[in-house]
Amino acid sequence: MRSVDLALYADVLAGEAASLAARIERERGKQRQASIEREARAALAPFAAERLEELEESLDAIELLQAWVEGALARAVA
Repeated sequence: MRSVDLALYADVLAGEAASLAARIERERGKQRQASIEREARAALAPFAAERLEELEESLDAIELLQAWVEGALARAVA
């Protein structure tokens, strides 16, 4: 086995490790944010919490529409 091959593989593994560490940190951040949001929702007036839920539902609908349009575009190009 050549040392160049080992060095290249070590670089690949280091990149994968860094990528996984970043993903873990993003997930931890999401968990912290979700905890803060739950606390904030409990403190908000009911109409504000309802409005946030409506906005989240709107975002979900837009994301579904976007996915459909992108799928249709991919099918049209293929």
